[in-house]
Amino acid sequence: MITKRIIPCLDVKDGRVVKGVNFLGLADVSSPVKLAEFYSSCGADELVFYDITASAEGRKLFTDILTEVASKVFIPLTVGGGINTVDDFDRVLKCGADKVSVNSGAIRNPELVREAAHKYGDQCVVLSADVKRVDGEFRIFAKGGREDTGMEAISWIKRCVNMGAGEIVVNSIDTDGVKQGFDLEMLEAVCDAVNVPVIASGGAGCIDDFTKLFKALPKVDAGLAASIFHFGEVEIKDLKKELRKNDIIVRL
Repeated sequence: MITKRIIPCLDVKDGRVVKGVNFLGLADVSSPVKLAEFYSSCGADELVFYDITASAEGRKLFTDILTEVASKVFIPLTVGGGINTVDDFDRVLKCGADKVSVNSGAIRNPELVREAAHKYGDQCVVLSADVKRVDGEFRIFAKGGREDTGMEAISWIKRCVNMGAGEIVVNSIDTDGVKQGFDLEMLEAVCDAVNVPVIASGGAGCIDDFTKLFKALPKVDAGLAASIFHFGEVEIKDLKKELRKNDIIVRL
């Protein structure tokens, strides 16, 4: 069995880490540099850094903060927000990112996935899919969950994997920040559709939610969360110990 990864997520707005519920009502949490340094030292397997308003505001990602964050972490760093061109990939990678996450930029120009994968390799291209149920269908949303694209999510994700996306982050808008558990139905649909690593995001409220995730869906490669780690509700070392007790392989 492949080692499961635990990934804290830094949602950054105006240079600060924020967190909301269902992608709304954002509250200030902390400095991204301090949090990144903390997670790098306390057992996180990777770190995700999202500049969550870059696309909606039509600007490029804050590279000064990103460069400082990257200098403090010694685990793989995935970065997203305002990634619209291959040049944006280049700029973010030069700041110290290991992987680049695309969402709205790929929706505007799906060829971006193919071009970036060709230049940097599939392993570098992460598709971040913000998904919400609309009229019984999984639908892709853009601009930080603000805009319904009208696209069915599973076919969109499959299309991007076929073009070279090497990893998928499935952000369930329905369960984001609610802390009632991961969206297992949505995640199962994605896992059944693709053969690349799938990262579950949205809904973690306690250690047991991660145990249930990996037990119910062995194909899921990683669990991503924000507020439960930011506010100390779950310590990563405790989470990993509990997963080990449940025969889920993690790096201690």
